[in-house]
Amino acid sequence: MATREYKQFCGLARAMEMVGERWSMLIVRDLLNGPRRYTDLRRGLPAIPTNILSTRLKQLEEAGLATRRAVSHPERAVVYELTDYGRDLEPALVALGRWGARTMTEPRPGEAITAESVAMSFRTTFRPERARGATVGFEVRMGGFTISAQITDGALTVGIGTHPAPDLVVERLSGHPVRELMSGSRTADEVLADGSVRVDGDPALLGRFAEMFRF
Repeated sequence: MATREYKQFCGLARAMEMVGERWSMLIVRDLLNGPRRYTDLRRGLPAIPTNILSTRLKQLEEAGLATRRAVSHPERAVVYELTDYGRDLEPALVALGRWGARTMTEPRPGEAITAESVAMSFRTTFRPERARGATVGFEVRMGGFTISAQITDGALTVGIGTHPAPDLVVERLSGHPVRELMSGSRTADEVLADGSVRVDGDPALLGRFAEMFRF
């Protein structure tokens, strides 16, 4: 159930009743990566109080945006996942993320960089007009986590973890070369030349990566 009503016959007001509470949209962001256990969600949102996470998950379930189910492999657990209705929020989250990225330069003190937030940055920076007709897979290793990005006939799928058959593996060795590529502040040739990244595959694909993912 919505925790508040805005008393307006308006689609935006209805949407805010369902996902406008603090943390709700970030939980949806993390569930875009697939089914997640409660502990996975806690790890991806390290600052969220546990009681708030439980409350928001219940609200998302009651609104028909998320559901939970038991799984037995690789271990017995309960996972949360978005319904089709919940996944319909993805374009709105991508648009908001792209809009919010205009204000981002360096992380503020105390701000965490998580696999989930980086996966979202891949969604928000993806430029479908530059990937039209392309089919290519990327695996980006960021040190503490790995992101996979598969583009199939110009459509993007992002996941957390390794790619089953990447065309290019990009491994960050120092600095922030992936962010610099995505911002356009440095070129693929520059980050390869200074050794801040290591690639496995055709190095020319790093240039394509920089074209297709751009703030």
